[in-house]
Amino acid sequence: MKIKNVIFTPGYSSFYFDDQQAIKNGAEHDGFTYTGKPVTEGFNAIRQAGECVCIQLILENGAVAVGDCAAVQYSGAGGRDPLFIAKNFIPQLVNDIKPLLVGLDVSEFRKNAQYFDKLKIDGKPLHTAIRYGLSQALLDATALANNCLKAEVVCKEWDLPVIADAVPLFAQSGDDRYHAVDKMVLKSVDVLPHALINHVDSKLGREGEKLREYVRWLSDRIMTLRTSEDYKPTLHIDVYGTIGLIFNNDPIKCAAYIASLEPEAQGLPLYIEGPVDAGNKPDQIRLLTEITQELARLKSGVKIVADEWCNTFEDIVDFTKAKSCHMVQIKTPDLGSIHNVVDAVLYCNDHDMEAYQGGTCNETINSARTCVHVAMAARPIRMLVKPGMGFDEGMNIVYNEMHRTMALLKAEETYA
Repeated sequence: MKIKNVIFTPGYSSFYFDDQQAIKNGAEHDGFTYTGKPVTEGFNAIRQAGECVCIQLILENGAVAVGDCAAVQYSGAGGRDPLFIAKNFIPQLVNDIKPLLVGLDVSEFRKNAQYFDKLKIDGKPLHTAIRYGLSQALLDATALANNCLKAEVVCKEWDLPVIADAVPLFAQSGDDRYHAVDKMVLKSVDVLPHALINHVDSKLGREGEKLREYVRWLSDRIMTLRTSEDYKPTLHIDVYGTIGLIFNNDPIKCAAYIASLEPEAQGLPLYIEGPVDAGNKPDQIRLLTEITQELARLKSGVKIVADEWCNTFEDIVDFTKAKSCHMVQIKTPDLGSIHNVVDAVLYCNDHDMEAYQGGTCNETINSARTCVHVAMAARPIRMLVKPGMGFDEGMNIVYNEMHRTMALLKAEETYA
């Protein structure tokens, strides 16, 4: 089966692009926006509308495969590719990429994904968002060409078992870190709430007191609202390097504070994502490693998750080899082609590293649904509920896609 035509359309993603450094520098909320000027290159405001490019691959038989080029909320931060503005990239897609797609045989996915992931135009690789969207569309095309599910394509090409079981889901609250928790508990989410602790004064506290109070409130609230004592979700909180800010990136002090949060969780497993941001990859690995080692010395059960500066497959390998943390976030748009996501999850699974197949609120329904299939094939420890920051919408998309796929796989077993 070959591609007959390709259409690229500018669109909106499900959230916004935020200038992370400006927010860390103290930008204040003004309604849903922020006051002040952006500091990261490419931004014209601290918060601006998220964008994507929708790809449609029209196959010989008339079927249409889809994928969306999307980038993370905090583009341009932590070693990531710069801001992805649709109008800036559609000319490249039309002029340079479309001729390579028309006539392409899509009977296999992996080799096509690897080709575009390694492709360079004028000596430069394609933006990660483009590689991400292209690979989604190519996986969909291969599934359509072979009359099977996208998860089955991945399982076949990576020689993985087809498992009709759910992957635990991790829900994110955005700034609505109180009301969203109630929603998450009502829907029995496996892991919650992310909480978006990205500002010292308003969310962490100069001595960490606000986060400490929040973790206690969180565990109390879960125990108050749950309808069964068997419901014991994992707590996973992203702090965007703010713990490092209040302790001057001193790993011993950071670890002592992180360990002190464990009693507030009241027996629920606790993960802290991104405790420090060292500003570069080598120092990030060093600091996280020292924090992780100190937590072990303290016999703390709190686990550390790497995010910033752990963007590519190669980065994930390096963080894993250093034993720098307990879990890495595999931030799907940052890895470019989704075949890298599969490889990253499998590498972690084989090397005693917990794999969190994450992503961003700033994705789309197409990228989220594709990621469900990748997760069901590769089997990470958890998968992010996305897109958007409303929780219910992302939960509907990801949970329903996962359970529809499980039902189809079980039906195939029954009628095989």
